Amino acid sequence: MKKGIILFLMVWGGLSCSWAQQSIHIDSNYIFSGYTEQLAHFKKMPVLPKAIVFVGNSLTDAGRWNDILPELPVLNRGISGDISYGVLARLDEITRHNPKKIFLMIGVNDLKRGIPTKNIIDNYIRIIDEIRKSLPKTTIYLNSVLPVNPSKLLESFKAVTNSDIRILNEGMQRFSQKEKNVKFVNLHPILADKDGNLRSEITPDGIHLEISAYVELVDYLKKIKVL
Repeated sequence: MKKGIILFLMVWGGLSCSWAQQSIHIDSNYIFSGYTEQLAHFKKMPVLPKAIVFVGNSLTDAGRWNDILPELPVLNRGISGDISYGVLARLDEITRHNPKKIFLMIGVNDLKRGIPTKNIIDNYIRIIDEIRKSLPKTTIYLNSVLPVNPSKLLESFKAVTNSDIRILNEGMQRFSQKEKNVKFVNLHPILADKDGNLRSEITPDGIHLEISAYVELVDYLKKIKVL
């Protein structure tokens, strides 16, 4: 009888351990050809002191920031497909410019992979802490993660929900309120519709933006005096 109980406990313990390992698995791999090639390109570029740097994924990469803001020293540091772990790993390339301002928006690809919102928020905190170590005077703007438009959303992004995006943004906003030189920028008032979805007319696929939307975005940043 005792042997049977011991055997049962051993099997149950093994199963529990296996389930726990499965439940905490996180796809944090950020290395792919597009990432390494783009980062290598960035590193070859000359330093632009006191730059205004836009950091993120394809939503940032697609922005024609220099065309929209020709009067400012702007750097586009968006990498299509990037996740929060990828941004954390390439901060040295960003901080070498000693930027005046950093606009950060990352997380939608994390959600696409099923990475928990807590982990993404923790990575935001780690990113900010790392920037703070070398650039204590740089102002960091946390641009809200944009909502999606479920009716137009690509199948590959169906895992991204506005409820998770809301959790991310609320977490970033709370954190920013406690930090010096860290400001949360809510972009939903200009890019979301009355139902809280990404406006249909400014997105081709429910998640990315038409070029014209970036002009609206920049005009809004100027209006609230962060640019």
